[in-house]
Amino acid sequence: MSTKVKFDPNSIKFRLWLYFLSLVIGIVVLIWVLQIFLLNNGYEEMKIKLQSRLKPSRYEHSVGVAETAVFLAERFHVDVDKARIAGLLHDCARQYSNEQLPQEASGRGIAIGPVEKEMPLLLHGYVGAQLIAEEYDVDSPEIAQAIYRHTVGGPHMTDLDKIVYFADMIEPHRNYPEVEELRRLSREASLDEMVLEGLNQSIIFVVSKGHLLHPDTIAARNDILLENSKKADLD
Repeated sequence: MSTKVKFDPNSIKFRLWLYFLSLVIGIVVLIWVLQIFLLNNGYEEMKIKLQSRLKPSRYEHSVGVAETAVFLAERFHVDVDKARIAGLLHDCARQYSNEQLPQEASGRGIAIGPVEKEMPLLLHGYVGAQLIAEEYDVDSPEIAQAIYRHTVGGPHMTDLDKIVYFADMIEPHRNYPEVEELRRLSREASLDEMVLEGLNQSIIFVVSKGHLLHPDTIAARNDILLENSKKADLD
């Protein structure tokens, strides 16, 4: 024989339970709102600091990369906040001149390879990966790595690495013959397909200028091709 449990909405026990539930929901909502506020406030502070350190055109480029990285992160289900911050700060070390970068790199224990010796501008990604913690209070290995790799790529790139790399190529201020095709790929292709084409275009450009190809760029391209080959074999 079953006994029905009476439900009394006017009982003290029910009212206490309802009060407790409302309190918990209120605390959760408050924490969520505070997190959003603090995150947005911190991001705006980063923008102000970055703007004071970069040339206007470089700052506008950085904001464009941040916005493009957000679009790509949303499309490929990658952490949007990390993509936004990595995009904004990817060129933070451009506050230093090409002449200053080797010294800044050496002072941080960053190895300078033969390609970087010939093209010290490449060091800005490596320096920037450390500068974000020093000057912008960003303590994230994922963001640091994405900034480190945003210029020449690297082996075993994460999705965040790829997004920042590609966002740098297609942000709204970029203007070169192939950019519209790359932007189309950003809307239609898979992440690996569009990054592979970006790497191809980068290699073609560097070779056409008679510059040195960085080994990390070759490694990034080969990794994607090998991964695609493995997937094809499984199919």
